Amino acid sequence: MTSPLLRNSSKLLLAAAVLVGTSTAALAAPRSRNPSQLPTRNGAQDGGEYQALPLTRSAQNHLLVRVYINGKAALLGVDTGAPISAIARNRRAYYGLGGLSPSANVPARLMINGALNNVVVAQTMRLGGLTLADEPMVAVDLGGASRAASMRGEQEIDGILGADILFPTKAVIDCERQLLVMKMNPDTPGTIPGFDHRGYESVPILVSEGYNLYVDAKINGRAARLMLDTGAFATLLHRGFVRGMNLSLRDTPLRSAAVNLKQRGVQLARINRLSLGAVNIVGKDVGVVDLEGLIHGGLLDANPPVAGLLGAEILRRHGGIIDFGTRKLYLKG
Repeated sequence: MTSPLLRNSSKLLLAAAVLVGTSTAALAAPRSRNPSQLPTRNGAQDGGEYQALPLTRSAQNHLLVRVYINGKAALLGVDTGAPISAIARNRRAYYGLGGLSPSANVPARLMINGALNNVVVAQTMRLGGLTLADEPMVAVDLGGASRAASMRGEQEIDGILGADILFPTKAVIDCERQLLVMKMNPDTPGTIPGFDHRGYESVPILVSEGYNLYVDAKINGRAARLMLDTGAFATLLHRGFVRGMNLSLRDTPLRSAAVNLKQRGVQLARINRLSLGAVNIVGKDVGVVDLEGLIHGGLLDANPPVAGLLGAEILRRHGGIIDFGTRKLYLKG
């Protein structure tokens, strides 16, 4: 099986990729998860039609998955903000990732946050019992993520698992139970079983031509859109949007970084009400950062504007379930 998104489009120029918090003291300590509690049987659902993988959560509040690239173990960040899966540039040789063949229907380089990056190919990528063949990946500099992991004594991530794999496999990400479930065959009819949405509110996911995911929101009553980004350690709003609402800002020691962008200071603002569908989050502190260069194409000034990133702390706290098959986000009130 191969993922078709990158092959079928030359428009994937909007990759957000992982945002890294170089200090996460303001975030709750991650909870451990017992893999025996996951609704799996030998790593797969009944009948072998579905593949369920446990995720771990880093101190940076990122969800991580173990995979094998060309037969070698790799640790990838699960990042809904990245349209394209990626490999750390300094790990390309270790995993034996070659360049594209002349006949490949894939651009040799892609623009990510203002810089060109080479596309390489993994002959095989194995996620549990699911094996992808000839999988394109973008070679990027993940130095910011590596430095942040090193500061905490954590293993550095080797790359990013992006929407180009999550969409074709009709993946479901359970942010609370820390579980990734995919269809072994994307043509298998119906939704992935095993998820009880009682007590959840459903929020439609809007998908751009560049395969970025957005949800409609209201921030203090003002209509906006947020990019759905599990790669963001916390929810972040664009500084210009916050200033337009005349909210006071507080400085923090937090820093954020994204692929091909310099680290930027993060401030805090208190939002009286953040509404996502029927879910109302009252009295919420959110990060404030300059998102120019990360959110492209005039979306920061659109109507409604893309005001920021819906990040890992809200998805975790409100039991977020992201369903790529139905294009819905489920949240607890």
